[in-house]
Amino acid sequence: MQSRNKPKLPRFLATIGRLFRWLAPGLGVKRWGLLIVLGTTLISLGFAVVLLELYRTTPDRWYLPLIALLSLRFLSRPIRALVFGMGGLLLIVIGVWGINRTLLRPFIRPGKHLLDSVTHFQKRDRGPKIVVIGGGTGLSALLRGLKKHSSNITAIVTVADDGGSSGELRRTTGMLPPGDIRNCLTALSSDEELLSQLFQYRFGEGAGLNGHSLGNLLITALTDITGSFEEAVAESGRVLAVQGKVLPSTLHDVCLVAEVEVPGEAKVVRIRGESGIPKAAGKIKRVWLEPDNPLAYPPTIQALLNADMIIMGPGSLYTSILPNLLVSDINEALRVSRALKFYICNITTQPGETDGFSCGDHIRVIEKYIGKHLFDTVICNDNCGGRLPAGVEFACLEEGLEKEYPIYSSDLVNSEAPWRHDSERLANAIIDLYNERTGPMLTRENDLDL
Repeated sequence: MQSRNKPKLPRFLATIGRLFRWLAPGLGVKRWGLLIVLGTTLISLGFAVVLLELYRTTPDRWYLPLIALLSLRFLSRPIRALVFGMGGLLLIVIGVWGINRTLLRPFIRPGKHLLDSVTHFQKRDRGPKIVVIGGGTGLSALLRGLKKHSSNITAIVTVADDGGSSGELRRTTGMLPPGDIRNCLTALSSDEELLSQLFQYRFGEGAGLNGHSLGNLLITALTDITGSFEEAVAESGRVLAVQGKVLPSTLHDVCLVAEVEVPGEAKVVRIRGESGIPKAAGKIKRVWLEPDNPLAYPPTIQALLNADMIIMGPGSLYTSILPNLLVSDINEALRVSRALKFYICNITTQPGETDGFSCGDHIRVIEKYIGKHLFDTVICNDNCGGRLPAGVEFACLEEGLEKEYPIYSSDLVNSEAPWRHDSERLANAIIDLYNERTGPMLTRENDLDL
């Protein structure tokens, strides 16, 4: 019998410990708890005055001994005050806990404690204002890691995509391409399980929907219903319970154009369209947008100017990152913003875009369009081991690069897919660098806990 009762005490102490965690700084609970206690005290004082008046002025009746018993008059006044105070406090705590649990039940994940949900929400809500510029799977991986640290995230993506489902919708409906925006919305979703998988679901060619993803079709339908692409993106974010915002760099219908040096020939050809540039399989000399100098989407500029941290990359260098920087307003806002600025170099090269590129080559191409010495820190991967797909090489950190740029290097690869960043490692490294705020870290300490 005694052995059965043993586990009850630690469990009871754990429960008491969880209750005291509600008093931890930053939860915003103590101020409201104090207000409830003060209000309850005033009500109690008023009720006590009525009872005293009733007890003193009412003739001797049968219920007066009962009142005396319930008021604990057989105890001294200090002990009575302590008993009533502790009892009242316990009832308040139980009542407030019960109400909050009932009201918040629809928003709490199964198996997760209410206190943990509140703590994580408050932590993310007070996180830094982060603006990320990039595209593709690299940006999605970064967003999945960052959303654990902050809900104040804005992803800026290009609208120059003209391939696949996005390109088809762009040509047939005249709307802006939703592909990169859809990927970012999914990455920032609070629940990346069933709903997000449904949003990313792609129909087969034989289904009569030309391989479109359900998310692209949903954004297209919302664009038609709401009358604007930006409102459709915002509504899609509400459906997915997105932690942050996803904004297009511009609302203009732009086309990415590149001059590509044909391999083995001394001539340069002009390629129109983002999807056709990697297929040229040559050396890209320069890229630009047509029509030239499109206006930026105003909330995008506001996000850059209000940011605590701006992160560029990862993503396709010429077809995902640079199209955003070719919008002159974004370029200018990036330079004048007082935020801490990071550039995340891709782990590997991309066939048709950055063949043979090192980490330094990526940085120099970016600086060609935004100017030199803009980044506070350049984040590079230093693990160049692992099997890669055919035609892909590691974009390694070359010797002496730290003398030119403020470099932070670390093992950032995904063990299951070495050509991609590990979401958690990359996000932790960025947040660590931001929290340091002591200047660029020129070398990586091997014992830094990621």
